[in-house]
Amino acid sequence: MLDIKLLREEPEKVKSAIKLKGTDPKLVDNFLELDGGWKRITGELDDLRHEHKELSEERDIDAAKGVKEKIKIKEAELIGLEEGRLSAWMKIPNLSSDDTPVGKDEDSNKFLRSWGEPKKHGFPPKDHIELGEALGIIDVKKASEVSGSRFNYLKGGAALLEFALVQHGFRVLMDEKILKEIADKIKPGYNPKPFIPVVPPVFIKPTTYQKMARLEPTEERYYIPSDDIYLIGSAEHTLGPIHMDETLKESEMPVRYVGFSSAFRREAGSYGKDVRGILRVHQFDKLEMESFTLPEDSFTEQEFIVGIQEYLMQSLELPYQVIICSTGDQGGPDFRHLDIETWMPAQNKYRETHSADLMNDYQSRRLNTKVKRESGELQFVHMNDATAFAIGRMVIAIMENYQTKDGKIEVPKVLQEYVGRKIIG
Repeated sequence: MLDIKLLREEPEKVKSAIKLKGTDPKLVDNFLELDGGWKRITGELDDLRHEHKELSEERDIDAAKGVKEKIKIKEAELIGLEEGRLSAWMKIPNLSSDDTPVGKDEDSNKFLRSWGEPKKHGFPPKDHIELGEALGIIDVKKASEVSGSRFNYLKGGAALLEFALVQHGFRVLMDEKILKEIADKIKPGYNPKPFIPVVPPVFIKPTTYQKMARLEPTEERYYIPSDDIYLIGSAEHTLGPIHMDETLKESEMPVRYVGFSSAFRREAGSYGKDVRGILRVHQFDKLEMESFTLPEDSFTEQEFIVGIQEYLMQSLELPYQVIICSTGDQGGPDFRHLDIETWMPAQNKYRETHSADLMNDYQSRRLNTKVKRESGELQFVHMNDATAFAIGRMVIAIMENYQTKDGKIEVPKVLQEYVGRKIIG
């Protein structure tokens, strides 16, 4: 959530900023009204407690009892007001960075750079599902019978590709030498500290989900009422709270994690969209990065993380482009959002495969994750999360870009040691 000082002192700035994200500016007015009531009652309570203390010292028991009853009434009023105030506060989205393009949707996203040229196959390229079914490595028909629509089986070579990507991702993110090369290109001498591998929980409490500001839209989430718990939509949903209610030391910053997990999304608003194959499904696996940095390092950290994403893509020799998302295409907690889109030959266009989100202190303020500076000052950490590999989409990209005329799949050189072969099929 936003700094209370910013909301109180510059409400018009906040209103203008969140309006660009498609959020009603009245949320700010609603919060400030509740905040004003909270401040008033808090002040009244302070006065009553001071009065009660003086009466107790003077041994005016009857008067002290009367004031004590007033305190109880005010405390109950304050509790109710605090709940409403906190709820209103948490509904206000983050602001956007100065370089974020202004626009209502993805049409306003801005191209930054590209790498690689789309391969000319010399034959009409097949899509991943046609290739996968012919090779017997993707089965959506049987998965539909077993689990319903938008599920799939990855078999044989496709399953080997998945775990090859995971192993390759872990190896790169734990290799300080590689990370130093990437970091020095972003900012000479920037800390190349490796990522800690994690297998995080795939269940999350509603209160924690709210603190991550990722629960909405709830219609996208799978909820289990009997246990009052949700399935996560991405690994960062439970990686982000890993230091909830903790204070880190400046000497141990940055703290970086790379987590592998399954993710679950209902895709409630996408009926009829990308129904073919495994591009948009209800269950998928991801390798996700999460980092905690000092406030002054968070922008550099995001650029470093995008540098890692580009290194991974270049190691697979897959053409891609980097874009910065507009205000209307950002998530609520995002301060700055970059995407990588990978060339998909069968669709003859680039499709999103990676995202990188800088939240500054928006999430850490909700999670109460702080850093103690060497000066003794306490600050909220800044947080970044980003995709290392969205496995299903990367399998699609590899299959379509590396297909041969006879319907086989060449394995990218960097993955061959994990897959154990050069050709699938």
